[in-house]
Amino acid sequence: MESFDIAVIGAGAAGMMCAAVAGQRGGRVALIDHAPRLAEKIRISGGGRCNFTNLQAGPANYLSANPHFCRSALARYTPHDFLALLNAHRIAWHEKHRGQLFCDHSSESIIDMLKAECDKGRVAWRRPVAVQAVRRGESGHFLLDTNAGEIAARALVIATGGLSIPKIGATDFAYRIAKQFGHKLIDMRPALVPLTFSSDDWAPFSELAGVSLEVEVATGAKRARGAFVEDLLFTHRGLSGPGVLQISSYWQSGDPIEIDLLPGRDACAELLEAKSSGTKRQIGNLLAQWLPARLAHAWLAAHEVSPDARLADLSDKTLRRLGEAFSRWTLTPSGTEGYRKAEVTKGGVDTRELSSATMMSARTPGLYFIGEAVDVTGWLGGYNFQWAWASGVAAGQAAVEFVRST
Repeated sequence: MESFDIAVIGAGAAGMMCAAVAGQRGGRVALIDHAPRLAEKIRISGGGRCNFTNLQAGPANYLSANPHFCRSALARYTPHDFLALLNAHRIAWHEKHRGQLFCDHSSESIIDMLKAECDKGRVAWRRPVAVQAVRRGESGHFLLDTNAGEIAARALVIATGGLSIPKIGATDFAYRIAKQFGHKLIDMRPALVPLTFSSDDWAPFSELAGVSLEVEVATGAKRARGAFVEDLLFTHRGLSGPGVLQISSYWQSGDPIEIDLLPGRDACAELLEAKSSGTKRQIGNLLAQWLPARLAHAWLAAHEVSPDARLADLSDKTLRRLGEAFSRWTLTPSGTEGYRKAEVTKGGVDTRELSSATMMSARTPGLYFIGEAVDVTGWLGGYNFQWAWASGVAAGQAAVEFVRST
């Protein structure tokens, strides 16, 4: 049997950060992962350039049944702290838009940096190694049965993520361990995921696959309402793009979403003004100045208006109907593309049974849950990585202190 101070299960963003911090603070750390390839989710993120944080990251950018839980960790390890680490490793980066930060070159540089930080802390790598069972020994140590032998540790950190993108190794391991030790789970579902529609509802728009434009998209009511001005992308089965991915985290099955195809414009007033000007223009030509032409023509067809119709020949009532439809396109998704396309999992380990300062279980001293495994879901744009770094640092620091005090 191998014995360590701390065992971290899951060598992704949160797990590597946690192991590195704990190791560099003097803890004897084992980092265990079942995947043959290291940190695949980091590797594929941001189109291969890893949107590693967001300068605007704060509690308002996260969803949770316990919304204040993330505040402590995010305040103690900020995007600027992570940038300092990147700069120390001479990793070039740039801001894309809305505070989103990417590597100039490859996401591999983030993986290499985290691996180097773990090596600096003399972390013992155990991969690919599968953990088959976890139990608590009589001495209070955690005993891990693995396919490479038994591992004992005084503290255990679960950093195995959620259910999103199963093809790269996602499992429900964290949730099984949480339930084993008496923790409640907040219902899990795919988030930051494309939305789909029934074939009949989507028939008028299925040929628009590939069309994109900036819109305002919203769903929900009152506190649970989300609204974003972002790009929308038409697909063969429904809607994707940043705006839809964002709103998917707020969407509840059966609820409609509302889309303003012309954010910042009063479509009704502009159509009526154009008509009153005496123009002889066809409505299809006018709308093609506001929207992608394919969308403008499909929209008119769906509302039984010929694109060749002159504005002057259309009634004010028809123009108002069109304008209102542009500003408040309401439709109800039938579902999502599921975990195979979801960037994250919403829900997870109930944070009301974890310490917001340390990530430690209130039920089992020495047991920690971090990253995507817990019920903290960030917006699209680097926020989930920032939560991984912040929660990993909090648990890494706390686990060392726990071991020293017991």
